[in-house]
Amino acid sequence: MPEGDSLHRAARRLQVLVGERLEVETPHPRAALKGLAEALDGRTLESVEAVGKNLFLRFEGGVVLRSHLRMSGRWFLRPRGARRVGRPWLVLRGAEREAVQVNGPVLELASPLRAPRLGPDILASPPDLDAMVGRLRTAPQGTLLGEALQRQRLVAGIGNMWVAEALWEARLSPWARLGAVSDDDLRAVLGAAARLMRDSVEGRRGRRRVYRRSGRACPRCGEIVRSRGQGDDNRTAYWCPGCQRGEGPPGA
Repeated sequence: MPEGDSLHRAARRLQVLVGERLEVETPHPRAALKGLAEALDGRTLESVEAVGKNLFLRFEGGVVLRSHLRMSGRWFLRPRGARRVGRPWLVLRGAEREAVQVNGPVLELASPLRAPRLGPDILASPPDLDAMVGRLRTAPQGTLLGEALQRQRLVAGIGNMWVAEALWEARLSPWARLGAVSDDDLRAVLGAAARLMRDSVEGRRGRRRVYRRSGRACPRCGEIVRSRGQGDDNRTAYWCPGCQRGEGPPGA
């Protein structure tokens, strides 16, 4: 699933269209039913902003388009009139370039710009770690840490990969309960997530330590990395039982 860093990179790419009056097309029939082309065609794009896992495109007249990529959606920027493959959900066409959205996203007209149910953005500059800790403390304290960090109303932008990597950096288990983790430890894992994701936005992504490395040796302590489904969505948690503090999965 695209995470906050992917959306921030997409927002950067789309900045070249800001200030242009765009031609808007919805080739995919499911997107066409939303009436987006009729609402947006001929309007000037005023700004593009990533907030958590959402992309907000503000057009003149106060019209805002929200894009959420779910599991496999993508935004591409290409020369105007480039050969099309398949049926994109949305095409925003400027004088020289066009932005193309593919693979079944959430696309909807939204107002106001910032969705009120989102928590503080992990990629804000600077990230408000105290506000994030405060949000996490409003959740049931029996919630597993690996789940809580991915609840977008608590902290916006973190997904499965960066949760695994940030928890490894902070030496915390995804199976720890919120109530058993100190505020300082929460700030440590949130700070690690912010740094790792910002590096990714800037093109400095390092090698993965635990994510999708189940069965391999931990690069820090040599213990074997494990994986297991976690939570109602059954997202896969990756962790090292040797050097990440906290309890293991139930029944282990």
